[in-house]
Amino acid sequence: MGVVLETFQKPLTQEEEAEYIRLLRDGSPEEAQRAQKTLVERNLRLVVHIAKKYQNADEDIEDFISIGCIGLIKAIRTFDDKKGRLATYACRCIENELLMFLRGKKKSSREVSLFEPIGQDKEGNEIHLVDVIEQNQPDIVESMELSGNIRRLFALMDANLSQRERQILIMRYGLYGNREVTQSEIGARMGISRSYVSRIEKKALGKLREKFEE
Repeated sequence: MGVVLETFQKPLTQEEEAEYIRLLRDGSPEEAQRAQKTLVERNLRLVVHIAKKYQNADEDIEDFISIGCIGLIKAIRTFDDKKGRLATYACRCIENELLMFLRGKKKSSREVSLFEPIGQDKEGNEIHLVDVIEQNQPDIVESMELSGNIRRLFALMDANLSQRERQILIMRYGLYGNREVTQSEIGARMGISRSYVSRIEKKALGKLREKFEE
């Protein structure tokens, strides 16, 4: 792909982005093509930033950037500008594309390597890796996906919850390294009833679930 990682075009302003999205949807074929090209170029820094997070020693960074660009193009083509900024939506699409790529690589690698002979037993029979692996190994892709979802939940908490709602969830679930606290203890600390704490907690979780599923 030949991307120079150190140089990027400036991100679009909100007004510029809206105009290019409009041209992509309503412009002539030539205008739509130019608009998509500009939207890709101005958001390429997102692809590189996310690709670096998922890159491993066995993969070339440009392969990850190429896969990430597919996610960016999908995001541009399916973006609904009534639901915020393109960058937020594009980050999820880029990560999804990279995760699918990694899952495919992992599945293919596992199918080959598990059945390759790694030695012989006392009778001279071949031993395969699949014969000796009994325990479940940690799934790196799932771990990365979980980590990404956790970061997203924290961001949604900051953006969508009131200070009281955030405070209750932080105490209730021991977030940011704090100790988990019961609803009764929270009520005593905040001077409100346990049932009121429960209602606030339920409402806050509902908000997060709704935003997370958008």
